[in-house]
Amino acid sequence: MLSVLGIALAIACVAIVRTISSSFAITGADSVTDVLGGAELWAVPAAGVHFDPDAEALVADGPAPELALPAGWTGTHTLSGLTTINGNTVSLRSSDGIASGQATFGSALAGRLGVGSGDRVEIGGQTVVVGIDGGGQSAIVSTQLARSVVGEKGWWTVFAPSGQEKDRTLAQTFGAATGLPFTADPAVMPDAGGAGLIYDTVGGNGPLTFEQKFSALFSGKVTSSTLGLISTIGLGLGFVIAVSSFLAAVQERKREFGIMSSIGLADEVLYFFLVESAIVFVVAYVIGIAGAGVAVALVIPGIATPTAWLQASAMVAAFLPAMAIVGALVPVHRLLQHRPVDLLGDR
Repeated sequence: MLSVLGIALAIACVAIVRTISSSFAITGADSVTDVLGGAELWAVPAAGVHFDPDAEALVADGPAPELALPAGWTGTHTLSGLTTINGNTVSLRSSDGIASGQATFGSALAGRLGVGSGDRVEIGGQTVVVGIDGGGQSAIVSTQLARSVVGEKGWWTVFAPSGQEKDRTLAQTFGAATGLPFTADPAVMPDAGGAGLIYDTVGGNGPLTFEQKFSALFSGKVTSSTLGLISTIGLGLGFVIAVSSFLAAVQERKREFGIMSSIGLADEVLYFFLVESAIVFVVAYVIGIAGAGVAVALVIPGIATPTAWLQASAMVAAFLPAMAIVGALVPVHRLLQHRPVDLLGDR
């Protein structure tokens, strides 16, 4: 039981961190998809953008770049910032298509705030009627109301001319026309002293999309943090517990193995011990994964999702064969290198 609980604790430690990492990856991909809305280019302010964990959305940190769109190109200037609704931090964005006195909430935001279509809420001292559309975490209001709350903070989403949506040189063309630098790497931050930066969601090298790169960036921040270090240490401790537990089990049952080996059942000794070890690991895995699921559901329900938990569970399962080989196969293999008469002795 102690072996099972020790290994389960190590598995739970890794699963919790991986669940958080997967959740941030999913959140990152969803948030940038919500911002882009199918646009090929994303022009962000020199101050950059950041993901606000309370609002669960991307927020601009400064005014959008000043753009003169070339002929054939279309773009949407969106104001972006934070506000408070019913005591909750909310991402606020503008839209010229929203009438004064109206607000459009994503279904995720409406669920978090507990409001429905037709309800009235107060934003920036003005009462607006809520409508629900899409699944994001942002409240979209008229440009006038958004400007009164967040000022000029925002970004541009730019659409290519018709027929050129898949052109991998869009960023170069648009950058040359506007004088803004461009990149397909979301890890690159704008120059604080510059005019802004264009994120290219179409070009770039490699098979990953811009959204996938963005989600990987989110995930990497978790795994490279202190939590990631703790999970690595926990996994190492799991290996130590497994090896020490099975070495002790082999030592305690040395005479039993010696008797079986002396009557020609050496292969059966290995088989029986491996089956017993597999049962221990499977039970420890089930307990560890279940414990991790309960822990993240209770502590961080707003971030962790069932999908992230399943992804973490599958990833942790990949460690089990290695733990079984090191923890079970190696000790019993060393045991079987002895002659049966040596195993039957007291020493």
